[in-house]
Amino acid sequence: QVQLVESGGGSVQSGGSLRLSCAASGYTYNRYSMGWFRQAPGKEREGVAGIDMYGVTRYADSVKGRFTISRDNAKNTLYLQMNSLKPEDTAMYYCAAGSVSYSWLMLRRQYDNWGQGTQVTVSS
Repeated sequence: QVQLVESGGGSVQSGGSLRLSCAASGYTYNRYSMGWFRQAPGKEREGVAGIDMYGVTRYADSVKGRFTISRDNAKNTLYLQMNSLKPEDTAMYYCAAGSVSYSWLMLRRQYDNWGQGTQVTVSS
């Protein structure tokens, strides 16, 4: 059974940084693509960043240059380093896993497995 557990969320001021982690278990981690998604109140869940099984990444335009997704296959852990945070980054952040090709990394419907989320709040 696939389990994904996010951590690292919190409250920061605008311009601050956070690093989210997602611990994965129950499957062959290095054979799956992984993604970070976020959902703000009243909005659709949107793709933030994705990384395929080869380590190739892609990002939403809104976070390019500020966020970095990475994975440690030895630790079965996914990371999202978030710098220069803005109030509009405030949301619940979710990690996801699935057999997803690079072209579809940012599409939530391509992922079969989701964590429970971790809240990120950025104040101005």
